[in-house]
Amino acid sequence: MIIELLSDPRNLALVVVCSVFFLFLRIWMSRPRLPLPPGPPSDSLFGNTFEAAFAYRRFELWTQQYGPVFTLRQGLNYIIVIGRLQAAMDIMEKEGAFLVDRPLSIAAGQTLSGGMRVLLTPAGERFKKLRRALHAHLQPKSVASYSPVLMRTARQHMLDICDNPVRHQDHAKRYAAAVVMALAYGKIPTSYEDPDVQAVNRCLTRLGYAMRPGAWKVDTFPFLRFIPGYLKELQDGHAEELGLFKDQLQGVRDQMARNEAIPSSFGKYLIEKQSELGLDDNETAYLAGSMFGAGSDTTASAISVAVMAAACYPEAKRKVQEELDQVIGKDRPPMFMDQESLPQTMAFVHESFRWRPVTSGGFPHKATKDIIWGQYCIPKGSAVIGNVWSVGRDPQYFPDPETFNPQRWLTPEGKIREDIKSYPFGFGRRVCPGQHMATASAFINTALQLWAFDIAEDPKDKIDTLAFTESANAHPMPFKVIFTPRLGDGGWDAVRDAFESYGM
Repeated sequence: MIIELLSDPRNLALVVVCSVFFLFLRIWMSRPRLPLPPGPPSDSLFGNTFEAAFAYRRFELWTQQYGPVFTLRQGLNYIIVIGRLQAAMDIMEKEGAFLVDRPLSIAAGQTLSGGMRVLLTPAGERFKKLRRALHAHLQPKSVASYSPVLMRTARQHMLDICDNPVRHQDHAKRYAAAVVMALAYGKIPTSYEDPDVQAVNRCLTRLGYAMRPGAWKVDTFPFLRFIPGYLKELQDGHAEELGLFKDQLQGVRDQMARNEAIPSSFGKYLIEKQSELGLDDNETAYLAGSMFGAGSDTTASAISVAVMAAACYPEAKRKVQEELDQVIGKDRPPMFMDQESLPQTMAFVHESFRWRPVTSGGFPHKATKDIIWGQYCIPKGSAVIGNVWSVGRDPQYFPDPETFNPQRWLTPEGKIREDIKSYPFGFGRRVCPGQHMATASAFINTALQLWAFDIAEDPKDKIDTLAFTESANAHPMPFKVIFTPRLGDGGWDAVRDAFESYGM
């Protein structure tokens, strides 16, 4: 009977019209009594449109125009953007229990990641078990146990710069991939051209582009998933990614089956605890692989940003080098145990995170209840984005925000300030679990590079400090700097000699 009624085009049209009417009626009736935060007017029937590339910069302009919290609409969905520090603390931190969830991500989350990438996994049992497993290996006290791996790999990074300083960005990528592959699988790639490094970088590039706000319209209009071939690029990417992660973990399984003496690693831990953690084979492979991927991408970019800042802001670099010369001297390279004695160096790292954050746009959260902020309401179900780029440019807390100024992170007594943050690793209960490892890597590599080398801008090839990739995890575009050894008359050989036994 129903099929016969719907076979008449007029009846079908009536059903569609009524469905749309009741959908808008439900949305209107569920709107909060308090108004939404202000925002730019919709420029089409489908809401606000903006370029996916560098959306975080567009959001900063809207923050300046509409205030610290503003509203966008895409389709029937609201996006609330947080762009100032106090608002981020009030909403993203204090209301963090109601912002643990993620909005539906059909493109990057479901299709490309198979619902198994912890960064994009919605709140629920799967998220809890994935997060629980990650925290076991990435909590602060674990970083100390990994310091030998970080130091040995940083040693090779410095030697790579000595051998070919022109490729400093590739060396940073190799360092980052080596560290995280060692932690994830217990093995270290020897060069940037290593097939495993190249394969994971392909996957990360694909992920970074897929996660940009508005990059895939299917996240706004879910019916697009049913169009044949529309998601094939992401489906093929998922197959490549899952195959890579499973192959890497299988290598660990094979070593364990042969009773070989293999180093501790996250992959080995997951295999041993798989049943206890309640993970299936694909989840286990993806969890280890996601750690490898995410950690490699962000750490490499952070190291290169620090090099860029050192070249473009010689006064800030000079203060770090003066501290290194005074506290460490020229007889040995700095180590992790020196961190508390090097506040200028740590301030330089914090400022590099703020100045050019790797995850500039942040990642969307989902409100699981109405959140009241002042005279406005962030409605349940809306996407909430902490725009890291804007939060770190809050003029109230970061005067002259475009200037690279590490001194803003120091107290008058020369200690690291505890009262400000720029949130480079995200917000609330979805903060990046690898933040401590990434910070440790950024610190040791910045300290070593500024201890061993003078880094300067090439006067014939000025650096564009806003030239970054368009992906969600942004990397500086290729840029030139001049490395000069600063360990006396020995030149490059003196640097090589200084690192002969470092971390060994």
